[in-house]
Amino acid sequence: MSTTSNQAAWLDGQGKQLRVAEADMPKASEDEVIIRNYAVAVNPVDWKIQDSGMYIKQWPVVLGCDVAGEVYEVGSNVKSFKKGDRVISHATSLLSSDSSQGGFQIYTKGSSKTTAIIPKSTSYAEGSVLPLAVDTAIVGLCSEQPKGLGLPFPSLDAKPCGKTIVVWGGSSSVGALCIQLATAAGVKVVTVASSHNFDLCKRCGATEVFDYKKASVVDDVVGAVKSAGGEFAGVYDAISLQDQSYKYTLPILEKLGGGVLSVVLGPPESVPKNVTPAGVFGISPLTYPVWESYITQALEQGKLLCVPEPLIVGKGLESIQKGLDKNKEGVSAKKVVIEL
Repeated sequence: MSTTSNQAAWLDGQGKQLRVAEADMPKASEDEVIIRNYAVAVNPVDWKIQDSGMYIKQWPVVLGCDVAGEVYEVGSNVKSFKKGDRVISHATSLLSSDSSQGGFQIYTKGSSKTTAIIPKSTSYAEGSVLPLAVDTAIVGLCSEQPKGLGLPFPSLDAKPCGKTIVVWGGSSSVGALCIQLATAAGVKVVTVASSHNFDLCKRCGATEVFDYKKASVVDDVVGAVKSAGGEFAGVYDAISLQDQSYKYTLPILEKLGGGVLSVVLGPPESVPKNVTPAGVFGISPLTYPVWESYITQALEQGKLLCVPEPLIVGKGLESIQKGLDKNKEGVSAKKVVIEL
């Protein structure tokens, strides 16, 4: 394919299969970058939109939030990037309804504010697991209460801040980033995952990990938070489903005196009086400093891990539908990635 032409995996309507076809070559405005994608990751929101049509105002669309590749063009105001830089970026077509900003194509138009250089030691596939999870984690962790847990931002030289949180779903994409970013803010993290993913959660920085299948999990988590000491800052529920998490996270919060429950999907239908749900969605300027001054250096210094590790299911735009199907089937401590 010519470097001046573009192709995308288009979604033509609710329930349709992705269709690979030509797409307009994006052009960078003053604060944007054009990225030649070499790896894209799949998130549950992608197949959920395919199945339900939620959020979509006009068809066809190009989905995809996580991209990694090489800078092809920079806007007139962009000073932090140049052509040829290896980067990751959070693609935002879901918010903008602009398909040129979707990730599932060869060339994506991205904001320089949510783009970061990755070191040569980080492959494109590894880097692609981070963008959406970074933003989703930071919004829920660092937004001031009651919109989030009100935690400090991550630092390359973290010092204990005297706060403890619970992360439910610590081996999920967002959960693993929550553990890492909270730990990098000096926060103690108690998390819950499958027993076979305990090591992953510990590598991310969790101080205690409990098996969500254990009947005593609620009391175990409450006890661990109390033993950790300091201020309990709330719960980040990276699963956010009634039967899988809310039936546990709400009692945990209630027993610990209440507080904020950060959720990544719709909030629970009913909550105890002392619990405040905080929905986490989209991109916020709140995350810009993390992209600008933390991600690149943290990757270089080994303080930010690209987890869960990529599960590469194919190569080329034609494999993206396979990626959505695989993510829908369910994966554990892996993130579905397609190389381009």
